[in-house]
Amino acid sequence: MKNLIKNTILLFAILLSGTMMAQSTMSKKSEAKIVKLTQTPGAFEQESLELKAGEKYIFEVKNQGVDHEVGFVVAPKGKTEQENHIKNAYVNETVKAGETQSSNEVVLEKGEYVFFCPMNPTPEYRLTVK
Repeated sequence: MKNLIKNTILLFAILLSGTMMAQSTMSKKSEAKIVKLTQTPGAFEQESLELKAGEKYIFEVKNQGVDHEVGFVVAPKGKTEQENHIKNAYVNETVKAGETQSSNEVVLEKGEYVFFCPMNPTPEYRLTVK
């Protein structure tokens, strides 16, 4: 009987610990602000963004009416070569027509950036971080 009680208490402690870890992970994700962007054929609907330095952001990109998969790139202004891309800002999967995909969390420093889609392709749009 004592073993049954000990095992029940141990199981309860394990379950409680797992629940607390899951809640902790969820609350950390919710700290990031979602930046919603919509791509249409050859363009983003949002032509500029202004974000705060040091904040956590997740870019959420919707493919609205583009008949092929699209992507998303953030890079320092004037340095749009692939080696300068902010890799965490890439969407986790290319975005199929009618779907939405998200990036990982991104924290940007003060400065001027651009965002664009090389697959659509779109112009480079201004992203200012203050």
